[in-house]
Amino acid sequence: MESALKPFRVLAYVVGVMLLVLCVAMVLRYGFGAAELSKIVAPIHGGLYMIYLITVMNLGMKARWSWPYMLGVMLGGTVPFLSFYVERRVHGRVRSELSAARA
Repeated sequence: MESALKPFRVLAYVVGVMLLVLCVAMVLRYGFGAAELSKIVAPIHGGLYMIYLITVMNLGMKARWSWPYMLGVMLGGTVPFLSFYVERRVHGRVRSELSAARA
């Protein structure tokens, strides 16, 4: 389970940052007519989000999460700033499960 935690943490931060960049790109596109940045950032965020979903699935299967919990974690990459919060909560939960398993 610990081997799946690190990729999840990295992807949660990367997807969160890319989502914020995408929000800025959307404001530029629809507010100022500058569509160039969103044409670059949107597919990158989409691809990274797909990888994020795989890492959540990997961690969730190893940690034996319920499907509703796993879906909630997956949705963390769709709301700005939520992925950072979800990452902290998941990290704490997995760390406590690992320490309980070692005790």
